[in-house]
Amino acid sequence: MTVDQLNRMDLRPFVANLGTVYEHSPWIAEAVWAERPFDSVDSLAAAMARVVAESGADRQLALIREHPELAGRAMARAELTADSASEQSGAGLTQCTPAELAELSALNARYRERFGFPFVLAVKGYDRTAIIAELARRLDNDGTVEFAESLRQIDKIARLRLAALVTD
Repeated sequence: MTVDQLNRMDLRPFVANLGTVYEHSPWIAEAVWAERPFDSVDSLAAAMARVVAESGADRQLALIREHPELAGRAMARAELTADSASEQSGAGLTQCTPAELAELSALNARYRERFGFPFVLAVKGYDRTAIIAELARRLDNDGTVEFAESLRQIDKIARLRLAALVTD
C-alpha cells in the first residue's frame, strides 16, 4: 500500500493496516491517524516514534514488555506475531543449537531480572552469534541507558516493518 492510500483511510482501516507495526500496540497507529496526511513513510515513522517518545515512562515500559524474548518461550510455542516470527527466523534464531538456546535462555533471564523487561533488538542484519554477543554486551548497561536503547530498537523495528508494508 502507499502513503497516499493510508492518508485516505478512515480510522479503523488505518489502524487495521498499521496496528501491528509496534508489537501489540495499535494505540500508536490510532494516535497518529489524526495527523494525516503524511508526505512519506519517513514522516509517518517519525510521527509514530514521537507518539512513543511522548507517551510517558509507564506506557513506554508497557510497550517494551510487549516484545517477546529472542528465541524464548513464545518462539518455542509458536506464539509469536507473524512479524516477530519472520524477523527471528530471518536472523537464524529458529536454527539455534541446543547450546545456543541454553545461552540465550540464561542471558534473557539475567537481562529480565536486571532490567525488568525483555531484551529488544532489531535483528535485521544480525546472526545468532552477533545477537548473543549484543545481549551479553548490553547486560552491562545502566538501567536508564538500556531503557532508552530498548525504545530506540523498537522504533527501528517499527521503521523496518513500515518499509516492508508501505511505499511512498
